[in-house]
Amino acid sequence: MKIQTVSLLLAITVLPYATAQACDVPVAPPTPDGDSATLEDMIAAQGEVKAFQAANGEYLECVDDLMASEKASVAEGDKSAEERFALAAADYNAAVSREEQVAADFNAAIRAYKAANPD
Repeated sequence: MKIQTVSLLLAITVLPYATAQACDVPVAPPTPDGDSATLEDMIAAQGEVKAFQAANGEYLECVDDLMASEKASVAEGDKSAEERFALAAADYNAAVSREEQVAADFNAAIRAYKAANPD
């Protein structure tokens, strides 16, 4: 009986963290210096930004699934799921903000590149 109780407690404690770690946070690409970058540098950076956006989209889907699961757990009366839901929502919002910042930084680099290379 003690083994079953310990196993159950371990599963309850570890499972949420294992689930949360299943969502891989993508790493934002570096922003090129538009003032000194070559056209090839800018094209390569554009590819990195697009790859990041695709990976971030997958991450957002994963976190959204996690949030739906936690919301269902809350509806079933799992009080600890409320905190996990809030943490997942914060992760989701941070990922959206990170993607917006990557896009804004890259757009600024494009403007700087165009200013430095008016041809």
